[in-house]
Amino acid sequence: MSSRSAPPSSFGTAAYGGDNWSPRVMPHAAEVGAIWAGHGVGSEWTTLRAVVMHRPGPEIAVSAADHDKVQMLAPLDLKRAQAQHDGIAAAYRSAGVEVHYVEPDNDPSDGAVQPNQMFCADLMFMTPGGVILARPASTVRAGEERRVARRLAALGVPILRTLQGTATFEGADAMWLDPRTVIIARGLRTNDEGIRQVSACLADQGVAVMAVDLPFGTMHLMGMLRIADRDLAICWPRRTPHAAVMALRERGYRTEFLPDQEEAQANRALNFVTLSPRRILMVGGNPVTQRFYEDLGIQVTATPADELAKAAGAIGCLTGVLGRGPA
Repeated sequence: MSSRSAPPSSFGTAAYGGDNWSPRVMPHAAEVGAIWAGHGVGSEWTTLRAVVMHRPGPEIAVSAADHDKVQMLAPLDLKRAQAQHDGIAAAYRSAGVEVHYVEPDNDPSDGAVQPNQMFCADLMFMTPGGVILARPASTVRAGEERRVARRLAALGVPILRTLQGTATFEGADAMWLDPRTVIIARGLRTNDEGIRQVSACLADQGVAVMAVDLPFGTMHLMGMLRIADRDLAICWPRRTPHAAVMALRERGYRTEFLPDQEEAQANRALNFVTLSPRRILMVGGNPVTQRFYEDLGIQVTATPADELAKAAGAIGCLTGVLGRGPA
């Protein structure tokens, strides 16, 4: 007979469901703010609390060789682009908004950083329970979502869904109409399969999706529509989908249309971010549109972004909205 004693029985121990077993019974939503970071979004107009951004770096130098090939409108000057990006971040901090940076270069195994990495709004869509990662439609931007995912995971943000198969979806094509309804635009950047997968994820949170179509030759819903308050939306005439305008009006929104499409086209006057009800951060150098906003009772903070706009986006596109709080 062996001199070794028999191992103790595992039956009845905590690891095997004994008296000291402690079952996890709290739903995921109750763990947000405890186990998980307390960020979440369920509106477009409540007080902005936290954002994710990427400060443009040497990667944008490729715009000098062939800006169209990397989906930009013109070559960018790095120092000027960085100074304007820093100005946007400073404006957020002045408004009490936390700014978290995606810094792909911190990982030497990460490889080359794509020049469009700075457009964080395209790479994520935040919900009350966590983030849905985008799957950009272009090969030029494929993989950017992985770098945003790493930063969000480090911040403790739940990643609810990574799109698969043939799905394409960019966060700038989705918007909260109310706490139970998200509008998603079908077009160049977001396809039917992307809408299907995002809809399934939102349905788990009791949120319905309304799909609309964008005009041919446009980029994102963000470029057609912005929401400045619980009852005020700004639209681009003849571009904002008819169904979107009607859905807004049915929910009690006043829909106002831009008075100067030249400023919107040339200097991204509609590409603003709502800081709190009727308070926005917009691109400077748009006097006609700024007066229009102010006449609607909107408090405007303006900061230059014309160099960044050469990359086909501006303040809204640069900003991954991570958290909004009560109005």
